Amino acid sequence: MFSKNLEAIQKRIASAANRAGRDVSDINLLAISKTFPVDSIREAIECGQLVFGENKIQEAVGKIEELKDAGIDWHFVGHLQKNKVKYVPGRFSLVHSIDSLELAHKLHQESEKQGLVTRILIQVNVSGEASKSGTPPENLKVILERAREYSGISIEGLMTIPPFDPDPESARPWFRELRELRDDVNKVFGLNLKHLSMGMSRDFEVAIEEGATWVRVGTALFGGRS
Repeated sequence: MFSKNLEAIQKRIASAANRAGRDVSDINLLAISKTFPVDSIREAIECGQLVFGENKIQEAVGKIEELKDAGIDWHFVGHLQKNKVKYVPGRFSLVHSIDSLELAHKLHQESEKQGLVTRILIQVNVSGEASKSGTPPENLKVILERAREYSGISIEGLMTIPPFDPDPESARPWFRELRELRDDVNKVFGLNLKHLSMGMSRDFEVAIEEGATWVRVGTALFGGRS
């Protein structure tokens, strides 16, 4: 099942990139394996998918240990609690969900302590939806101004989760806003934030049209979660 789903998703990614006049190699597929068992991940690996996203530290640490020889690139996409930050450096190659200066500083300290640099994205709550994590857009510059000096982290872009709506088009303004925000801070600070992590199973094509470089796809690859 996974191989068929993967092929279908890859075709849709290519079509969306084509519509947007983008190079498909600039778009990365993150398979969201949260709640799925190790066997499902093994099946995905056999199909050539090697980049996976988890949203709970405890679950992820167990999977990372069990699959440590599989050559997997693990990303963290969930809300990161400060007391769990110590488990991140060396385990995750990219953290998509840093949403405060305090959290960025804590990760910087833990990474430095371990002699590592952790790549991160800043999660921005562009819609202002109360139930979503993320820093408000107006706080982004404050975070970047300070956090770009932290040697234990490398800021590589932004992430967002739009409000749920069955219509994929409803997410377009939020995706566009994140891209414009990224372009703005790049100009203001002379940065080169390359990545935009946006778009999930139902709206990743719209996200690609608006500039996504990482799309986070779970159910469309693995099937429904139990």
